[in-house]
Amino acid sequence: MAINLKTSSVETREQRLGTIIGWDGAASSLAEESAFSRGDCASCGSSRGAKARRVCELQGPFTQGSVCSEQMVECQAGNVRDAVLVQHSPIGCGAGQVIYNSIYRNGLAMRGLPVQNIRFVSTNLRERDMVYGGAEKLDRAIRAAFDRHRPNAIFIATSCASGIIGDDVESVARACEADLGVPVIPLHCEGFKSKHWSTGFDATQHGILRQIVRRNPTRKQDDLINVINLWGTDVFTPMLKELGLRVNYVVDMATVEELAQMSEAAATVSFCYTLGTYLAAALEQDYGVPQVKAPQPYGFAGTDAWLRELARVTGREALAEDYIAREHARVKPLLAALRPKLKGLKGYVATGSAYAHGMVGVLRELDVEVDGSLVFHHDPVYDSEDPRQDSLGHLVETYGDVKHFTVGNRQQYQFYNLLQRVKPDFIIIRHNGLAPLAARLGIPAIPLGDEHHALGYQGMVNLGESILAVLQHRKFHQDIAGRVRLPYKASWLAEPDPFALARLATV
Repeated sequence: MAINLKTSSVETREQRLGTIIGWDGAASSLAEESAFSRGDCASCGSSRGAKARRVCELQGPFTQGSVCSEQMVECQAGNVRDAVLVQHSPIGCGAGQVIYNSIYRNGLAMRGLPVQNIRFVSTNLRERDMVYGGAEKLDRAIRAAFDRHRPNAIFIATSCASGIIGDDVESVARACEADLGVPVIPLHCEGFKSKHWSTGFDATQHGILRQIVRRNPTRKQDDLINVINLWGTDVFTPMLKELGLRVNYVVDMATVEELAQMSEAAATVSFCYTLGTYLAAALEQDYGVPQVKAPQPYGFAGTDAWLRELARVTGREALAEDYIAREHARVKPLLAALRPKLKGLKGYVATGSAYAHGMVGVLRELDVEVDGSLVFHHDPVYDSEDPRQDSLGHLVETYGDVKHFTVGNRQQYQFYNLLQRVKPDFIIIRHNGLAPLAARLGIPAIPLGDEHHALGYQGMVNLGESILAVLQHRKFHQDIAGRVRLPYKASWLAEPDPFALARLATV
C-alpha cells in the first residue's frame, strides 16, 4: 500500500486502511471479515487491490465522548524534547496538555532524561478570528515560540476551527521557516477529518517524514534500531543489547536529531502496530529502512518470532537464539509459579487495537480466561499489508478465539453492557476514562500507564504479578459497587446488547 509523502496532509485511516469504530462479535469473525492481506473478503466485496478494506460497521446514533486526532498530535509532536508545538486553535483544544505534561515528565524520569515541561503555544482563536481569519495570529505565535524557546523545529497542529475558516497554514509555515532557519512543520489534524484519533499519530509522523528525516544520509548505522513507542520504561535497550543493537526511541521524548537519523537505522520496530504502522512503512518505502514484519513481541510465540525476524534483518541470528534460550529458561519457572494462582480468573482487556491483541495473548499465557475484549478501533490491515503483521490473526491462530470481541470508541454506556455479559474479575485498560465505571461494578482495573509493562518475556511475569496485586483491592471495589448507582435507566441496565441503539438506528 503506497504512502504518499508528496502531499502535506496525511490520508485518514478510513481512506487508507478502512478503519472502523463499531463492531461486535467473535474475534475470529472479525479477522475473517478483515481478510488482512490473505485474500478477498467475499462478505463485503473488498478485494486485495482495493485501497481500503471494507468491514461492516455498526454506527451508533450519538457519541458520549472520546478524543480526536489533534490530541494525538499534542502527545506526539508536543513531546519532542527540543521542539515546540503551536496549536492553531481555540484555547480549549489545549486543555489536554495538562495531563500530557504529567505523562511527559513521568516518561522522562523513567528514562533517566532531564525532566522538563512540554513547550506549546496556542493561537487562541476567538470569534473575531473565525470571521476574519487567523493567519496573522499564527505567524505571530510561531515567531514568539521561536524567540521564547529557540527550538530546533516548530510543529503546527491545525484544529477544527482553523480547518473551518480555511487559513493558509502552509504559506505561513513556509515564510516562517525561511526567516527562522528551522523546520516549521504543518500537521493537518482537524478533528472532524477522521472518526478515530489514531489518524493523529499518522499526521505527526507524516510531517516528520517530510521535513525532518534526512533524505540522503551520508552514513548508515548498522546497529541502530528505530523503536516507535510512547513514554514507557526502557525495556528495549537491554533486550536489543543482547543482539548487539542500539535503540533510537521515536517519536515521544526524542530530539529533532534523533528523529532525523531514522533514515540511517538498520531497521524499525514498534511495541504496537496501531502506533507504528505509518512511520515504519514509510521509512521502508521512501528511505530503505526495513521494518520488522513479525507478530508483536508479546507472549512466547510473538516475542520469539519478533526477535528472530529482527535478527534475520540485522544478521544476528546466533545471538538471538542464545538470548531466546536463556530467557525461556529464566522465565518459564516464574510463570509456572504464577499460573496456579491465576488459573480460573477471568480478565477483560480494554485498550487500543493491536495492543489489545498482545494483551489477550499474554493473559492466555498466564492461564487467565479471556471471554471478552474492547478495542477502541480496528484497522482491517496495516500499511505493510504483510500477513506477518496481522496481529488479530496471530491472536486467534496462536491463542484461540475471543467470544465477545468488540470495537467501540470508548463509550461509557456501552462499557456497562460489555462487562455485564462477561463479568470479569479484573480489567486491563490504558485509557483510564472507563476504569471508574468498572469500579462502580465492583471490578478492579490495572491501568497500564507504562505501555511496555507486559512486553517481551519479562512482561508476562510483570502482568501476572500486577493481576495478583490488583485483586488484593477487590473488596474495596465491591464496597463501592454496593453503595453507588449508575446513571442509566433500568431498561438500559437490562439490555444485553451494547449496540442495541445502533441496530435500532439502522432499522
